[in-house]
Parts: sequence; structure tokens; C-alpha cells
Amino acid sequence: MSTVRSIAKQTGVSIATVSRVLNNHPSVSDELRNKVMAAANSRRYVSTVGKRETSTIAYVYTGDTSMGSPFDAALLEGVYDALGDSNYNLMILDLRRTRRNGETYSQMFQRLGVRGSILRTTHGTRSICEKIIEQGFPAVVVGDRLAGTEASCVSCESRSASREAVEHLISLGHRRIAISINIVEDSDHLERLAGYREALEDHGLTVDDKLIMRSPGNRQGGSQLIRRIFTAVDRPTAIYVTDPMTAVGAMYEAQKMGLRIPEDLSLIGFDDTEVRHMSLPAMTAVCQDARGLGREAYRVLSQKMKNNSLSVSNSPAAWLEVHDSTGRVGAPK
Repeated sequence: MSTVRSIAKQTGVSIATVSRVLNNHPSVSDELRNKVMAAANSRRYVSTVGKRETSTIAYVYTGDTSMGSPFDAALLEGVYDALGDSNYNLMILDLRRTRRNGETYSQMFQRLGVRGSILRTTHGTRSICEKIIEQGFPAVVVGDRLAGTEASCVSCESRSASREAVEHLISLGHRRIAISINIVEDSDHLERLAGYREALEDHGLTVDDKLIMRSPGNRQGGSQLIRRIFTAVDRPTAIYVTDPMTAVGAMYEAQKMGLRIPEDLSLIGFDDTEVRHMSLPAMTAVCQDARGLGREAYRVLSQKMKNNSLSVSNSPAAWLEVHDSTGRVGAPK
């Protein structure tokens, strides 16, 4: 097990100097700080809890931030709730602004007094998560899965519920069914797309690539989506929108255009919180408990901070709730 003494021996400095570096003392030169932190990183050293009154947990964006989304807001609420009476504070970090040139991720976390991190990522920034994990820093990936790595990941399985959602539309007589996924790829949205494809194929329906649409995960993206659909020559009669705010924007734009849901278009959305109950009509949706995911992410991270080993998540699966935004093809208007 790595200790302050072993780092001091490797670098040829005193234990007191190592302690000053690890505690981010301003009197230490950058050259000496980098030398000590490089040794600490190579030994996968993580400072023990208890030497300070409080420590920090970081909620880390490895790429574009998405704090305005209901998913992130609920995740953060869940993490904060899970902190409970612990001595941990919660910090939000954007790696693009926080990391110094030439600084490893472990060095950055140590400099900021971070004890463990919850990582938000997409396909485009997965390599950053892998580097953080390779450096031995306690970290949990939330909302995505990194196959083939030793990463501890917390996410909600939504493939089965997505398949059930599309089968629900098929049972209502819909055959031309579209799907909207986020323009930014992650395992969650690809999982929902896989469930969509499975449902169509298992019912003998052709997967039309023209009906697989990409939209930004916001209300404007939903507005654009609806305009695209209703200006198409051979438009779908139903759609599964896999992002909450895109679904809300789509329903709002349909009303502005004088279109009716579900009479003119059946719509199934995705809901991380309680959005489905706030729309008119109430939205049929594939649902997940994002607050619960936040609590689970902290639980897994707290285990890693104790023993820095791979932790297994008990994340629940998503589920389908049928409300008023879906109806039968040819129903009276």
C-alpha cells in the first residue's frame, strides 16, 4: 500500500514536503509539486479520509456540460441526498477549464482536494474516463457503460422498456414508427435504439433508416423534430422520443401547429423525473429514476474510496408507463 513515507523515499524529499504537496500548500514550487504528484500517481496514492474535517466529491463533466437537463439535475439531487451526514462536500468540475497543462487527472484531483469522482461522459470522451480509472483514482461513471474496462459504472437498463414501448405502438396498429435519439451518442441512447430495432424486427416490420432521427436534447430540438415529421411526404404515425426535453418540445410544437396528440401523432417520450405528468396530454413514457441513479453512484463510489476495487451496481431497470399521448391508428379525431 502506498504511503507518504514511500513517496518521500522515491522522490528523495522529506515526509513534510510530501505532505505539503498533497495538501496543496502554496509554498511548494511547481517543479517539486509535479515531481511528488507524479510519484503519488505512479503509486496510485489516494489521501486517507479523516486528516481534514471535510473532503470533496466531484461531479465531473469530461466533455460538454449538461447541467440544464432534468437528468443531470436529478442525478445531482440524488448524489447530494446520499451524502447525508458525511463530511463530504460536492463540487462540479468541467475538465476542460480545470486541468492544467501537463497535469495528470489524479494530480488535478489531488490539487483540488477531491477524494472521489462521479464522471459524466459520452462516446467522444470515454477515453478520459479510462485514463482516470487507469491512474487508480476512485471514480464511477454514471449514465454510460464502458465495456471491456475495469470501470465501475452506474446506469439504468432501458433496452427492454424501449422495446416494450415500441411494441405498445405496434399493438395500437402503428406500422410506420419513428425514433428520435440524441445527437450526442452514449450507451443509454444506443440501448434505446437497439430496443426499437428489436421490436420492429421481431414483429416483421422493416427498419427504415429515414425514421431514425437525431435531435438535440432540448425543447428546440423537439420543435425542429415535429416540423421535420409533418413536412415529410410519407410521415410516421407514431414516434418514440428518447430524451425528455426533446419530447416536451415536440408536444409543445405540435400544439402550436394545430396538431393533436395522439390523434395526428402518437408519441412516447422518455422521463427521468416527473415530466410525463406535467404535459398535456399526459405523456406515455419510458421512465427511469435519475435521483436513484445519483444515490447509487455515490454508494458505489463510497465503496471504491474504501477499498479502490471494482464495485457492482444495483441500478434498477427502466419501465413503461402508458398515459394519454398514444392512441390507435384511425381513432376518431
